[in-house]
Order: sequence, then structure tokens, then C-alpha cells
Amino acid sequence: MIYQSFAELYDELFDPAMYDQWLDFVAARVAPTSGPLLDLACGSGRLGVLLAKAGYDVSGLDLSEDMLALAAKHAEEDQVTMPLVAGNMLDLSGLESTYQTVTCFADSFCYLTDLDEVTQAFTQVRDHLNVGGKFLFDVITPHQTDDVYPGYMYNYVDDTRAFVWTSYGIEDEEHAAEHDLAFFTLNEETGEYRKVTELHHERTYPLADYQAALKQAGLTVNRVSADFGNSDVADDTTRWFFEVTREA
Repeated sequence: MIYQSFAELYDELFDPAMYDQWLDFVAARVAPTSGPLLDLACGSGRLGVLLAKAGYDVSGLDLSEDMLALAAKHAEEDQVTMPLVAGNMLDLSGLESTYQTVTCFADSFCYLTDLDEVTQAFTQVRDHLNVGGKFLFDVITPHQTDDVYPGYMYNYVDDTRAFVWTSYGIEDEEHAAEHDLAFFTLNEETGEYRKVTELHHERTYPLADYQAALKQAGLTVNRVSADFGNSDVADDTTRWFFEVTREA
């Protein structure tokens, strides 16, 4: 294997079962015939492709050109139509249409700098969501950042590559964590490994803060759940799932 980009390696090693669970979460709440759907922070487009194959009129937006290139590749491979836009969720003014549904999964809002940016992103969603439209998203919980991530490690090795993921808590930042990701890929011509690294920073907030931010953005929270909408929230919940609407 010659050098691959971080986006390609991440895409290959991400648990595909989660995309099926996100698809089920959306499908249980929004019909394919409901109208256009925007998948914010669509990444490599795996969920978008599944939504398109299920009959949704889906578009994807992401900040990463590398991820969008993969999304276009996956859409072509599965022979689905999925318009893709390069953009920042903090400023969706470049979008030419509004949507009946907006989704944003894989705790993408937790990569924003602070709660003010989260509120700004929620406001952008509101401005591009039809009245009566639904906004479905997830975020990790403080239990995940404070209790699960510190000291967490995951390793993957096969014949031509290795992946090391190590997470750390951040002492001077509340409910935050850093993920040190390192990929090693074998150049079969030289027998040498090439290392690709990225440092990811995530921060989350108490549930009441998210609810207040959504209210400030002009959105209505209908339900917050756990386990992809299958369980009620508990003290040990690691990811919250939000069902939100624009009422006016």
C-alpha cells in the first residue's frame, strides 16, 4: 500500500455499523418523501449514500475537501445522486435552498471551539430549515469526555497498516478531550512505513446548555435520548441524540 490520506484511512477503519444505526434513527423520524435533507459534516458520505439509497433527497456539506472527494467517490460507486458542498457549518449563507430535514452526526458539533460557536451553528441550521422541519443530531456527553476518554486507547493492526488512537482528558478545560490519532501504512516497494498523524480536540457541555443554545437559536427540542433513540437518557449515557424542530 502506498501512502493514503488521513481521510481515506479514517473512512476505511470507521465502524460501518454506526452508519446503519444513524440511518435507522433518521428513518424512524423522517420519511424519504418528506423533502430535501442536508447532512451537515457529511464526511466521507457513507451515511448520505445510505440515505440516498433509501430514497431520501440528500445533499452533503463538509469543511474537508478530502472528505468530499471520498463522498463523491462513494456516491458514484453506489450510483446515487448526492449534491456535495464545501462549507463551514458556522456560515451556511452560501446554500441556495432550505431543507425539510438537517442531520449532523458523529458528534461533529463537539469539534467547535466553544458554546458560542455551537449556538451560531444551531442558528445557521434554523435559518436553513423549513418551518416544521426536523433537525436530528448527536453529541457526546460529559460522562464520555470526563470518565471514558481519559486513558482510552484503541489499536488496529493488519499486514500493511496500523492505527493507534489514544485519548486524554484536559485538566484546564471542562468536558474536553484530545485524541491523538496515528496511522502507519506500508510502502510495499520499499518495505518502510509512513506515519500520518492528526490531533483532534472535542468539547461538550451539560445537557441544559445544549437545550438553552437551541432555544436561543429559535429551535424547539422535542426529545433527547440515548442509544440511537432507543433508550432514555441516564447518568452513564455516552452520546445524546436530539430531535429538534423549527416551529416558526
